[in-house]
Amino acid sequence: MGKLSLKSVWKRFETLDVIKGVDLDVLDREFVVFVGPSGCGKSTLLRMIAGLEDITRGEIHIDGKKVNDLAPVKRGISMVFQSYALYPHMSVFENIAFPLRVESMPQAQVAEKVGKAAKILQLEDRLLHKPGQLSGGQRQRVAIGRAIVREPSVFLFDEPLSNLDAALRLEMRLELSKLHSALGATMIYVTHDQVEAMTMADRIVVLNLGVIAQIGSPLELYHKPADRFVAGFIGSPKMNFLTVTCTAVDETGVTVGRDGFGKATVPVEPREGLTGQTLTLGIRPEHARLSGGDFAFPMTPSVIEQLGMHTVAYGDFDASGDSFCALFPGESAVRPEQAVTTGFSAADCHLFDQDGMALERRVDLSDIDISLMSAEAS
Repeated sequence: MGKLSLKSVWKRFETLDVIKGVDLDVLDREFVVFVGPSGCGKSTLLRMIAGLEDITRGEIHIDGKKVNDLAPVKRGISMVFQSYALYPHMSVFENIAFPLRVESMPQAQVAEKVGKAAKILQLEDRLLHKPGQLSGGQRQRVAIGRAIVREPSVFLFDEPLSNLDAALRLEMRLELSKLHSALGATMIYVTHDQVEAMTMADRIVVLNLGVIAQIGSPLELYHKPADRFVAGFIGSPKMNFLTVTCTAVDETGVTVGRDGFGKATVPVEPREGLTGQTLTLGIRPEHARLSGGDFAFPMTPSVIEQLGMHTVAYGDFDASGDSFCALFPGESAVRPEQAVTTGFSAADCHLFDQDGMALERRVDLSDIDISLMSAEAS
């Protein structure tokens, strides 16, 4: 078992509340990722679960047992840090075996557990090597192996891939996803990299200023963000936000418009009292297109990034100074300082009220999930 429960957990440093009443349940065998901007409290929350930070108030339960006052070694968790923290004078075998040596485990059991972990992590031919003879990815696998041999209820990862280059990060992302499937373990992973979160997580916990802004699957957060903060944080390049005016509300959705932009009905759940209000329309760069759409406007890109598969264009929406980013196909004929007509569909838009809260989109995520599963199967 590896069920984790946080009940109204707070953390205060002197007069500053860093974690503010977090409630969270992590299911057995679930892969949960904490994301958020620097200073949001994600690493602090992970360290509180591990027992490396005291809890100001609230309760943490692991497999139904309150662990607030238990030492880290007695919580049934293993933690992998950003730095490998390997002993340079020890072999890979002894680095992985170290926690078992501390427990005075018999040599036969040590050899069995280390061998099993090395096989899972493809380190069998490296067991006699020293850390200095390994690549960065191999060293991180040794650190993970040291966590595996303890057979914990919960694995905790604190930005374990941030010291690796881009190619190794991709490789290790795949390794960790395979490891999760192979071990059937509960994993909690902290990262500032939303690509890691979107590709590995069963559920993502988005933190902002010490509170949970939203919890959901990657697709839920992408297609149905709860507020403007989550909408702007999830997705890369980040969502565009444009000021619009609500002109009508009916059962089909909310009609909005703006000078030089057009007017169309966005299919969101209607709400009373919006007519005449200033709202925020959100559109992701990947939903912009050169062929126009329900909303269309002239855009003069100031910066073009040609990435092969995609061309990213940055420019101003109009004289108001609102910036706009569009993600076009790689072969698109877009040039700096040359105006193009850009547009997007109302169905792809998000709307946010004056408090920054999202109006619920009419998107059937089950259809999206099925199409993705079919694509993966093929």
